[in-house]
Amino acid sequence: MHPGIYRAIAILTFLPVFAGMATTEASERARDLGIPFGGEPGTLNAITDVAGVEVGQVTLIEGKGALKVGTGPIRTGVTVIHPRGKNSTDPVFGGWFTLNASGEMTGTTWLEERGLIDGPIAITNTHSVGVVRDASVSWMVDHGWPADWHAPIVAETYDGILNDINGFHVTKAIALQAMANASSGPVQEGSVGGGTGMICDGFKGGIGTSSRKFKVLDQEFTVGVLVQCNYGWDGTDLRLGGKLVNKSLPVGEHCFTDRSLKRHHEWYPYCDDAIGDVVSDTRNDTIVPRTRDGSIIVVVATDAPLLPHQLQRVAKRPSLALGRLGSVSSDGSGDIFVAFSTAAPGAISENTLSQVAMYPNNQLTAVFKATVQATEEAIVNSMAATDTIIGVDGFSAKGMPRDKVREIFKQN
Repeated sequence: MHPGIYRAIAILTFLPVFAGMATTEASERARDLGIPFGGEPGTLNAITDVAGVEVGQVTLIEGKGALKVGTGPIRTGVTVIHPRGKNSTDPVFGGWFTLNASGEMTGTTWLEERGLIDGPIAITNTHSVGVVRDASVSWMVDHGWPADWHAPIVAETYDGILNDINGFHVTKAIALQAMANASSGPVQEGSVGGGTGMICDGFKGGIGTSSRKFKVLDQEFTVGVLVQCNYGWDGTDLRLGGKLVNKSLPVGEHCFTDRSLKRHHEWYPYCDDAIGDVVSDTRNDTIVPRTRDGSIIVVVATDAPLLPHQLQRVAKRPSLALGRLGSVSSDGSGDIFVAFSTAAPGAISENTLSQVAMYPNNQLTAVFKATVQATEEAIVNSMAATDTIIGVDGFSAKGMPRDKVREIFKQN
């Protein structure tokens, strides 16, 4: 986690930590560790390299020790993306794709039918989708979005291994705060916003972002990606920079730190036990297999003038980035992706004839490549930016050992 968050907790005891409201000291990123990535990133190497895109986050971190539902410990939050900025009521063309559907993204049936995204795109924990969706509707009503009803996009990943997920600590006010605090510029990564309680590819994960520039027909465009990464908790087949590293790094060594506290999940052992992928349930002497393995939400933004059917094709491409990193998109994973274009500002109307440009289909490979490259780096950035986090019942999600990663890639 970024050290600035700890300072904020000390000052704002028992209050939410607001992240991403202003430029912060940069966290360490994947490129700083020597991991190679293809393509040319934008200035910030973030989704906000796409002009007009704004990101807001609220991070909730409070309490420690035994789980007390409704009290904590709390390790959760909300991340919000405004495609054209928080002051705009202008829609964008969009498309979506689900690689594995053990998860939720609201508003997608209407998006598929209509090809447009209205309002903010929000990401939170599994049990807070409803309240964040209601907050998004409230935001759109209060800000004059021109429709009689709204079906905003809100997505989730599960943080119940670290967070009091059944305590419903994300409120409408907190979601609205994330929307109001959104800004352009650097995006904080790691254990922030909706990614606060997430695990990714064998290490503590969360929010990550990256971007790529590319040229087509003498015009330069940008693709930006933001992920909330919570898949591959054990990192069994982790690859970094195309190199299989699961044997070289301590992947999946998450555990419960305090034997005096009862585990709320039997999926991981106490830290002084040596148990593999399944853990003996001492209550009834049975073996309890993992019921799920996290999820990932990917948001792709571009300023290229893509139409909805083209954006739907783009939204499939993050799947290849997951494969590059070793994922097979497990049965219990919710891997859901959405893409939008900020082109044609003020030119999209559902009431009159619209005149918009169309990106050439035969040049889409450049967009696909940029999307895969930016998604891969965003995922690794989500891990590189955070340290070990301890949450509910003393559960410890181990941070990526950055020095060991440096050593691996120093040898190449």
